[in-house]
Amino acid sequence: MNTKLFSRWLPAIEQTPIIRKTGLGVAGLAFVTGAVAAPAIAAQTTAEHVGTPASYSVMADRDHQDGKGKPEREKLVPHGVQGAQSRIDISDEQADNVKAIVKATKKAGMDERAAVIAVGTSLQESKLENLGHLGARNDHDSQGLFQQRPSSGWGTVEQITDPEYATTAFLKGLRQVDGWQELPLTVAAQKVQVSAYPDAYAKWENQAADLVADAWARS
Repeated sequence: MNTKLFSRWLPAIEQTPIIRKTGLGVAGLAFVTGAVAAPAIAAQTTAEHVGTPASYSVMADRDHQDGKGKPEREKLVPHGVQGAQSRIDISDEQADNVKAIVKATKKAGMDERAAVIAVGTSLQESKLENLGHLGARNDHDSQGLFQQRPSSGWGTVEQITDPEYATTAFLKGLRQVDGWQELPLTVAAQKVQVSAYPDAYAKWENQAADLVADAWARS
């Protein structure tokens, strides 16, 4: 972490690396509208299936609620995926968090690609679980879907554990990334999260795209 690079946002910040349980990696620093934060160390609570999932095909069916079809694949993954892909089973609660991310993305006036980046980031940071404080496993005070830190200016605990607020905060950081629309998911996410493992987000792109495709038409 280059402290000089981020000194204009947060002059003093703790930088003690903590190893994630079950290999989620060490999270770095993230910034939102002038604040810097460190994503938390989240426990991996869901089995992860590593490999290359079956190819995604655009569905021709229409959603019964609003009559809109699913987004086209090239809007979701315009640059292809980088490396082997992982996939986890999603609970109803995790699916609800995907819907919340998609709704917040639409409310922010951003597109399907932004939602894929946000969902992929949350898959890596928290496995789409709205985590509270994890005690000894926590990286300082990081919490929520994106593991944002109240002490670093992301908001109060109540705010960052609100999926809509947390997503909006993440998207504010994404907006500050020049040309984010043209970047691979892992690069765009890394620009916001500044993880010690910059390629960690890449493996979630296929599943993030599939989840957003299902949720986008229904939100």
